Amino acid sequence: MSKKRTLTIAHLQVWDKNNKGDRAIVLATQELLRRRWRGCRIKNFPVTLLAKGRPADSRRLNACDVIVMGGGGLFYSYFLPYNLSFLNSLTKPLVIFGVGYIREVGAPALSAAAIASVVALVKKAVAVGVRDHNTKKFLVKAGVRAGHIKVIGDPAVLLSEVRPRKLSRSLTPLAHKPKKGPWRLGLNLNYSGWLGFGLWREDILNAYRAVVENWQKQFGGALGRGWELYYLQHHPGEKNIYPALGFKDLRVVNLPPAQQKWAYGRLDMVVGMMLHSGVLAFGAGVPTVSVAYDLRNHSFAEFISCPELVVDLPELSGGILAERVAEVWRRRGHYRRLFAIRRRQIALSQGKFLKSIKL
Repeated sequence: MSKKRTLTIAHLQVWDKNNKGDRAIVLATQELLRRRWRGCRIKNFPVTLLAKGRPADSRRLNACDVIVMGGGGLFYSYFLPYNLSFLNSLTKPLVIFGVGYIREVGAPALSAAAIASVVALVKKAVAVGVRDHNTKKFLVKAGVRAGHIKVIGDPAVLLSEVRPRKLSRSLTPLAHKPKKGPWRLGLNLNYSGWLGFGLWREDILNAYRAVVENWQKQFGGALGRGWELYYLQHHPGEKNIYPALGFKDLRVVNLPPAQQKWAYGRLDMVVGMMLHSGVLAFGAGVPTVSVAYDLRNHSFAEFISCPELVVDLPELSGGILAERVAEVWRRRGHYRRLFAIRRRQIALSQGKFLKSIKL
């Protein structure tokens, strides 16, 4: 490739701008691509083309120099099966970057056709980087050679943090990060379309209430003196659920992804459900505990060598969430140090992966 020529990258991605996690993945991936290939031009394409694309879409992809798929949970029933004829029509180098396997609690296994199409896609790629070890296990079990797959982590971990120019009155306290109190607790629920929420609704809400009650007992006083409570919104649908928690003076954080990550970094503890609530908290160096509605929650926690940071749905009624949060809070210094080490390792891994791709 001539150095004088501008590299054009076709970026296959999730097209959902309402989901803050999906947007964080796209933005972080493109930051990394631009860092690797200075001056490159990136063209955006929905990943759904792999299942529903037409010949004209294939021609547009092939007009670019390289096709990058990812990151995010793109090995998911919603996007599958991919169209094998469409895959075969792609002639430019294909790179899979930071992609993950998704299986929600209660969801059926992928069909044989869906799995076969994933295998065809992965075998076609010139470089494959997945975000966790469970995704690699899934691919190897499906028939992909283990040596063809690198585990590189979730790109959203490395998303740049941007301080907002202006904060609403309820978020003004985030402009300053005190070294000791008031301690800031952040919450997040998954109400973005997961059909299983209704089955676990009361267990989830009661478990979150128990966490907050513990904080109130520990730090005492009215909300805002010894502690502050924030809700980290990742999807518009969450406006239909977080009021049900019943907390007064709940401060809602709903900022663009890079600013949202900055806000995460101003908190002291996060309890979430959406995968990228945990990813952004980790990326900002904040101790976090996740309620697992999907294999991906476990996959991320295991990838960062902290499987204890996940609580399964059946455990909620036993009060495990509040106990786990209290335990992690006691060891918060340990987790902050560990997160910093793992973030550096992920940055090195993703940089090395991209650097190995010769175009």
